[in-house]
Amino acid sequence: MKKIVITGAGTGLGKELALQYADNDVELHLVGRSLQTLEETAAEAEKSGAKVYVHAADITVVSEVKHIAAEIEEDGPVDILVNNAGIGMFGPFMESTADQMEAMFRTNSFGPIYLAKAFIPGFLQNNRGTIINIISTAGLRGKKNESLYVASKFALRGFTESLQQEYADTGLRIVAAYMGGMNTPFWDETDHIKDKSRLRTPKEVAEIIVKESAEKTEIVIESKNKSGSA
Repeated sequence: MKKIVITGAGTGLGKELALQYADNDVELHLVGRSLQTLEETAAEAEKSGAKVYVHAADITVVSEVKHIAAEIEEDGPVDILVNNAGIGMFGPFMESTADQMEAMFRTNSFGPIYLAKAFIPGFLQNNRGTIINIISTAGLRGKKNESLYVASKFALRGFTESLQQEYADTGLRIVAAYMGGMNTPFWDETDHIKDKSRLRTPKEVAEIIVKESAEKTEIVIESKNKSGSA
């Protein structure tokens, strides 16, 4: 049975990734801050035959990451880790606060780093496995009024590319997924995206990531219409 860990699995892309992976031969471990949304995802995934566990945790806290990693690996190492959890704050750089800066990097950069460090020993012991870092096209190019978000994603991109080189001669695969903005509640509290209808759905993006990550180490999924800031 394949064991898969997905962070930010309660909503949006994380939820759809869980549903895409769910089948009779999969043990899903869903990680996020909201137990309620994780349980809702779990209920849907179980309909496809998957064995599902939920873990309410804050990935920006090292002790919590270590705790869930030990819990998940108690009966064996993980096969796939999907670092999906992320936050976005948009607007003019000079209007941002120190708290926003720190929150962005803690979630988008440090969280995936903490998780990778927690699970890599198991991957190496097993001499196989995959880490998929969900980076966004913000990790490929600068974008207006997205300076902090882009900076946090560039950091994750650099980390990902470095791990690809460091573990190139092992059974551990490191995959970078760069996708444009999606039509999710992520944008509900901002006018940064004027027309969400032009964006791909999380389901579309999840289907591509699950399919292509089996063979590729870099996946680029642009929005349907690349104009604007998606």
